[in-house]
Amino acid sequence: MKSAHTFPIRVYYEDTDAAGIVYYANYLKFAERARTEALRMAGFDQSELIKMQGVGFVVRKCVCEFLKSAMLDDLLTIETRLHDISKVSMTMQQTVRRGKETLVTLDVKLAIIGKDMKLARLPEVVKKAMLKVFR
Repeated sequence: MKSAHTFPIRVYYEDTDAAGIVYYANYLKFAERARTEALRMAGFDQSELIKMQGVGFVVRKCVCEFLKSAMLDDLLTIETRLHDISKVSMTMQQTVRRGKETLVTLDVKLAIIGKDMKLARLPEVVKKAMLKVFR
């Protein structure tokens, strides 16, 4: 099994609806933050990646399965695994957990784009760094 990057996040009032349940779209934000931190762990931050390597990531496809709800003040862990990496895309599988309980699963395909907003090749240095994080 490939290694996973884990990212803890606390559910704040602003993340919830009137009943104290996490609003569904906020799981996408949590997952984005976790992917950003995995990229940072690989040695790149989003702004420097665009400036120095001339590329960025956009979500091409996202499939979410909502199994259980998170609540106000819950401590969640977002687990991110690199499922596939190619010359122009990456696919990641993410799981949002409260303790050992799985709340949400996400399959996210990211396309690599250049400064011109067109499909671009993933620089080899970025690919190697990502593979190191997710051995």
